[in-house]
Formats: sequence, C-alpha cells, structure tokens
Amino acid sequence: MSESKVVVITGVSSGIGRATAKKFAERGYQVFGTVRNTSKATPLPGVQFVEMDVQDDASVQRGIQFVIDRAKRIDVLVNNAGVATVGAAEETSIDEVKWMFETNVFGILRTSKAVLPHMRAQRSGRIVNVSSVLGFLPAPYMGLYSAAKHAVEGMSETLDHEVRQFGIRVSLVEPSFTKTGLDTNSPQAANKIPAYDTERNLVSSTVAKSVGNAPEPDGVANTIVSAALGPWRMRHTPKGQASLLSKLRRFLPAGPVDQSLRKSFGLR
Repeated sequence: MSESKVVVITGVSSGIGRATAKKFAERGYQVFGTVRNTSKATPLPGVQFVEMDVQDDASVQRGIQFVIDRAKRIDVLVNNAGVATVGAAEETSIDEVKWMFETNVFGILRTSKAVLPHMRAQRSGRIVNVSSVLGFLPAPYMGLYSAAKHAVEGMSETLDHEVRQFGIRVSLVEPSFTKTGLDTNSPQAANKIPAYDTERNLVSSTVAKSVGNAPEPDGVANTIVSAALGPWRMRHTPKGQASLLSKLRRFLPAGPVDQSLRKSFGLR
C-alpha cells in the first residue's frame, strides 16, 4: 500500500488504538482516529480525530462521512474500540451484556457497514477487527466478554467470505493481556452474588497482576499494522503469550487446556 492510503481506527484516545494510530502516522499514512469527545482528546501528531460513538448509528454514519468528505476514500478500517465486564454469568444482568455487545459486536458491525459501500466502489480495502485470545479461549468471570469476542470471530470470518469478491479482506488480531486500562478499569457486575465472591476476587486479582506485568500496547499495534498492510491472513496473534495460547488451544487436548486455564486464574 502506498503512503496515500487512508486509515480509520476506532477508539484512539488511549491504549492499543492510540499506539496503532501513532504507528500508521509514522509511516506517512493519512490517519483518522475516532474518539467520543474530540474536545477532551489529547492531540496525536499525524492523526486527525473524528468524533464518533460506535454505539450510535447516526454518529457512526456522520463520522465515516466526515472522513469521506476530506479524504475521498477509506483503505483500512481498524475496529479497535472495546469495553469489558467482569462477573459470573449468573450475576451479570442482560442490560450489562447489551451495553458490552453494543460496542464490541454491534459497534464493529456499524462501522463495517458504513465503510463497505465506499470500499466496494473502489474495489479494495482491508478491515482489521481487534478480537482477543478470549475469542478462542474461555475465561472464568469474563464469560460474556468472551462471548462477544467469539461473536466477533464468527462475524469476521463470514464477512471475509462475502466481501472478498470486491477486493476487500477481513482479518482478526487476537491479543492477550496488554498494559492498557481495558482490563484494570472494567466494571464488575452491579448485582453480585456472594456465593461467587471468593473465586471472582481471585480472578480479578490475577487479571490485575497479569495486566501489570503485561507488555505495552506497541506489540499489538505492530501486529495490527502488519494485518492491515501485509499479505492477507485471517488470524494474527502478537508475539508472546497470545501466540503461545493459540498454539496450545490448537494442539493440546481439551483436558490439559482446561486444567492449565483454571490454574492460571488460581482456581481449583
């Protein structure tokens, strides 16, 4: 891809999205990064902010039209915006799950539907959806987040089959724990069931420690850039834990994977 290509990245105010926007900008690409409030966003050299709430249809349409009006095309869409919740499935309310799916699943669908007419018209494009290792592995007390990422995986594979006839390809990036605010700032289920307290607290503590020892988001950002610009491949796992977990899931029997997962979260 030439340096004139146009890249749109959702959720660039911090973390993986911000690191990814910076790397594309450093390569000379025309980068548009979405934030919910442009007046509160810290400037990022080479990145033009676009106000967008991926939970709102009209906001997404306005944001994508803003990019088209200025750049006339969109070559890469990186669906990075995401939220998480922590809690047992039984204690997580339907409204809490809907809130998470609105961003993690329907948000990706909204932005993809908004850019696809333009990509089809130009007969080219790449959509990169940021999933998670929880898109192919379960995690206790993050089951609904895992469900959302499983949905993203299924939707992405199907969408790729449908749009490749137009010169468009869809890829997934599946990071593991990364030093961002996503995991540490994730809300817990509002109506907790005391029977789950001991295990939930163990898992929450393990997640906090894992995030504290996790790498900075640059590695994931590099993987996203590679997925967007390199030869097409459906799944991309950043080097390190994510890549290892992908291999374990693929080659180990279910029993050892289950035991290893529970041990890693401190569960008996």
